[in-house]
Amino acid sequence: MTYTSINFADKFSLIKRQWEPKVIAEMNGTQFLLEKLKGDFVWHSHEDTDEVFIVITGNLRIDFRGGAVNIAPGEMFVVPKGVEHKPYAEHEVCVLILEPRDIAITGHEGKKNFSNVKAWI
Repeated sequence: MTYTSINFADKFSLIKRQWEPKVIAEMNGTQFLLEKLKGDFVWHSHEDTDEVFIVITGNLRIDFRGGAVNIAPGEMFVVPKGVEHKPYAEHEVCVLILEPRDIAITGHEGKKNFSNVKAWI
């Protein structure tokens, strides 16, 4: 068996489109997703699961109906299940997101919703 680490910079360089998460690993039913974000996303919530955002580069703001949180590189935030939120990035942000494998991923405005991300990089 070969043991190989996952290099975030190498994986992010393979991502060509924003708002399209890519799976880099799975552990006990949890997917590790890399995603590039820029601009405004849609208001949404996940009724059955929390969502973890870990910012690798850039600055991410997550808006809530009653406020917002700013997440800088090297920081993380957990959005509790059922809480409506809307990510926003003025400039491109690279994030690591942890979610259960079977969660329906919300599509960006104008795009269809998609579930069970299958695109591995």
